[in-house]
Amino acid sequence: MSTKQAKPPAKDHAAEAFAEGLQLLRRNAAFTSVNGSICRSPTCAHYPVDGLVAVDSDGTLHVNPKRRAEPAEWAWALAHCLLHLGFGHLPAVRGPRQAPDAYELAARCTVVNRFLATFPVGRAPFELPPSYPGGDEEELAARWRRDGLPQVPSLAGPEPDQRLLPWTGGRAPEDWTVAFAAALTRTMSAAMDVAGGRRDELTGQRTPERPWTRALNWFISSYPLLGGLAAGMTLVADAELARAQDISIAAVNADAGEIYLNPLRHYSDEEWRFILAHEMLHAALRHGDRCGARDPYLFNVAADYVINGWLLEMGVGEMPDGLLHDPTLKGLSAEEVYDRIVRDQRRIRRLATLAGKGRPDVLGEPLGRPRDYVDLDDFYRRGLQQGFELHGRERGLLPAGLVEEIRALAHPPLPWDARLARWFDEFVPSPQPVRSYARPSRRQAATPDIPRAGRYYPPEEVARCTFGVVLDTSGSMSRTLLGKALGAIASYAAARDVTAARVVFCDAAPHDAGFLPADEIAGRVRVRGRGGTVLQPGIDLLERAEDFPPGAPILLITDGECDVLRVRREHAYLVPQGSGLPFTPRGPVFRMR
Repeated sequence: MSTKQAKPPAKDHAAEAFAEGLQLLRRNAAFTSVNGSICRSPTCAHYPVDGLVAVDSDGTLHVNPKRRAEPAEWAWALAHCLLHLGFGHLPAVRGPRQAPDAYELAARCTVVNRFLATFPVGRAPFELPPSYPGGDEEELAARWRRDGLPQVPSLAGPEPDQRLLPWTGGRAPEDWTVAFAAALTRTMSAAMDVAGGRRDELTGQRTPERPWTRALNWFISSYPLLGGLAAGMTLVADAELARAQDISIAAVNADAGEIYLNPLRHYSDEEWRFILAHEMLHAALRHGDRCGARDPYLFNVAADYVINGWLLEMGVGEMPDGLLHDPTLKGLSAEEVYDRIVRDQRRIRRLATLAGKGRPDVLGEPLGRPRDYVDLDDFYRRGLQQGFELHGRERGLLPAGLVEEIRALAHPPLPWDARLARWFDEFVPSPQPVRSYARPSRRQAATPDIPRAGRYYPPEEVARCTFGVVLDTSGSMSRTLLGKALGAIASYAAARDVTAARVVFCDAAPHDAGFLPADEIAGRVRVRGRGGTVLQPGIDLLERAEDFPPGAPILLITDGECDVLRVRREHAYLVPQGSGLPFTPRGPVFRMR
């Protein structure tokens, strides 16, 4: 007698595909950090009947058990719902809840889909737009309320895939955004380790981290104020380079974005954080460029006093022994500290920066080979400003002096050519046309029966609109500097409709070139002189000239190596960046870069 064998249970292909999609999602640590639960029960009353999945503010993902999809599509759908929790779209709070309108729901889904486009997990179960509009959830919702709601697909079909419920848990409501942000930071850090060769992509093994590398990574992951700067800086820990350049601990070059370290010095992680923050602030606040005509080493020392005081006040790491700090200098700027220490010779003999005694740790030239760089002013300014905004929200207060300098970076000074243009607008008048029936208008032929007055510039008006130029043509003036200065003068003279300017070349004696047309000032003019530097006779020549209007201003172009000048009318100086004048000027000083 034969016996019938029991049939094996039928495979649930939908459940298998869902399990594979869940495993695919869990390979990404950023999503597993969001402690959401999954409900796939056929008796659940909350799953979307005509969709894949919906998520509520209790952190539960309600999956449709009857719906079939590919594993990659399940992974994408689950990641979409977990991102709603991680982005704070469904905060868990006690009390009655007000459901968002259709515009807010669509805006939140758009922001999540935009993130998944750059952080891919699986594949979307429906067609997505090729590009996404910019703006956060509130901006998108406000824009669509005004312009109309676009078609944004939902994972729950005709229902919303986000549902706000009163919090029913016994403990405090959970905040999923903190866990997601921390996990996302760790994921990005691991990706940077793989790209930088610090982690093996296949085995996951890391090479041993140096303490200064750990300190730099700490800024990127945990200290917003300097995190953006730290991500763009390069650490060069080379014992031979440090020995050859006599770098005791560290030095920085802002142009190259490199911090040079002496790897033979042993400090704790906290002390390396202090050292790296010190050098990054040197670079970001452009202390090398702010030195001007001051002694570079003493200005570096003054900046050290200011920076170390700020870092101690902010509690960034621990200050190594031997660094400069004086509580009596608190609240002063680097320029003010410089004015104090430059008169104290006893203090100067005992000073030392991170580079060593008598050596600045702000280097003027990079120590490596030249590279292609970004706009440095924009990089350091943007890095500090973005860090400042994040720091104010997350980490609390900062020293008042540092806040003032960061806010000053947000409004950088006008470039010298723009300031020179304003000076021309203020003191060099443009000729004003006069209407007269003695000169018929060019439109007279079109209306011969209607008399029309013509416009012209009276000769006395043209002669009044001019200015004088006293140009230092001594041997110390470079041809590049002369060309840049004369080109700026010619362009602004043409813009102000100045037909001619009175030019005097000065070296050991003045050479009067007379009135030169604006287009010849920087083009075909032949510079005289190239001897010593005495500018006062040229100024006297202009002030006594009968054909030079008494109200016309004078622009003096020099490299600063000149005699003491006395000018009795409106005037300005045009000097190279970093140069000073041997006297206190009464007129404005424009510094060419």
